[in-house]
Amino acid sequence: MAQVLGQQALIAIFSHLLFITLTWWALQGIHFERLMKKGKVVQTKVLLLLITIAIGTSVSNFFLDYLGYSKSLTYLLK
Repeated sequence: MAQVLGQQALIAIFSHLLFITLTWWALQGIHFERLMKKGKVVQTKVLLLLITIAIGTSVSNFFLDYLGYSKSLTYLLK
């Protein structure tokens, strides 16, 4: 049981990091500098980081929920 929980934790960590990295890469194509005030580079980077974490974590949670639900479908057939 403990090994299964450890595996699930490892999958969750990997999933979060993967989707946060993917989101960061995707958001690099948007020119946020045009939307922000001039000279506010640090605030722009922090906002971009927070948006990246929010989107990446949400997508990762969706993926992990979908994975968990698909595993639970086996109980429907028993």
